[in-house]
Amino acid sequence: MLKFRRHACGVDCSTESLLKSTSESPKQIIFEMSTVAAVKDQVSRDLDGEAAILNLNTGIYYGLNSVGARIWELLSEPKPVSQILETLLQEYDVDTERCQSDLMRLLEDLAEAGLIEVRNEGAP
Repeated sequence: MLKFRRHACGVDCSTESLLKSTSESPKQIIFEMSTVAAVKDQVSRDLDGEAAILNLNTGIYYGLNSVGARIWELLSEPKPVSQILETLLQEYDVDTERCQSDLMRLLEDLAEAGLIEVRNEGAP
């Protein structure tokens, strides 16, 4: 399972409650044909296989486990969600439905946190 943690003032809380309370924009709909990429207003570093990401607009930093860090690496250039899914299925021993579900949930969390851009040209 992917882990996405938000850190503020030394507090490590679940994404669900914190993002719901701080999100000002409507929830971004993401499809498999959506194109996604990391925003420019962030800084990220690999921390022994995990990722730390700082949103430069909010000053809030986030943590991703090793699988999340791999997804973050794939987001360095714009690409369709379907391509990210294919890459993960090739690299990890995971059920397709589980991989798709976890990937979409992480991408939605990243979008709500303002860490990725989502383009839906050509998506349903």
